Amino acid sequence: MTEPGRAGLAAIIDDPSGALLAFDFDGVLAPIVDDPRESLPFPGSVAALGRLAQRVGAVVIISGRPAAVVVEFGRLAEEPALDGLVVFGLYGQERWDAVTNEVVIPPVSEAVRAVTAELPALLAHHGAPPQTWIEDKGGSVAVHTRRCPDPAAALAALASPIADCAARHGLVVEPGRFVLELRPDGVDKGQTLLAYAKERSARSVCYTGDDLGDLKAFDAVESLRGAGIAGLKVGSGSAEVTEVANRADLVVDGPAGVLALLEGLTEAIASSTSSAQSG
Repeated sequence: MTEPGRAGLAAIIDDPSGALLAFDFDGVLAPIVDDPRESLPFPGSVAALGRLAQRVGAVVIISGRPAAVVVEFGRLAEEPALDGLVVFGLYGQERWDAVTNEVVIPPVSEAVRAVTAELPALLAHHGAPPQTWIEDKGGSVAVHTRRCPDPAAALAALASPIADCAARHGLVVEPGRFVLELRPDGVDKGQTLLAYAKERSARSVCYTGDDLGDLKAFDAVESLRGAGIAGLKVGSGSAEVTEVANRADLVVDGPAGVLALLEGLTEAIASSTSSAQSG
């Protein structure tokens, strides 16, 4: 939908060896479900990601989940074609490499430990519905309201006390789709994408996301464009987070649309490469 986006897409297709393709997991490669512990990849998406990974410079997943959870739920280590995949968990605090099949995890901060212990009483004090639940991610902690009768109202009622709690402990609040996550400051998806693009010497970058935390990655794509690196921002569309669609160059219809995008990119790159070789 934008000229910079069209230039980014063209750069990926014309020079795939210099392309870095980055994806969120939930809402992008996997559907959003009531309990994220039950989230599985959209059928065919991992295999399609593997086929695309064989034709581009690098593929990476940047998720708010722990890296090991993404790898396990996505069965990513079982896909031979993803032999160069990197997964960043907790927005970039954790890193898993397919080459070593190991996760590098920083120590859990005392602030996160303290907040995790404090949250049950805080939620009870502010009358959170019983369907509200706390997800201990290790390096961060999240409060989910998706299963509540009115998830938006429950989230709004908890926003201020959770923000106050985070501030007392020197943490930041990362809002998402019916979730408020408390985590250490200093790492976000945008910083992680910028650092990895530099590590890979990427000549073009695409990021696909669906949630508010992905807007930082969109900022990173725009920053890279300013430095002369072509970029494409893709929104995995949802009615819950219109801000992502408003910022994207291209909007697809959720995980099914992402799958179609993966397949379309693979086909377009294969066709371009074949044409270049025959020419």
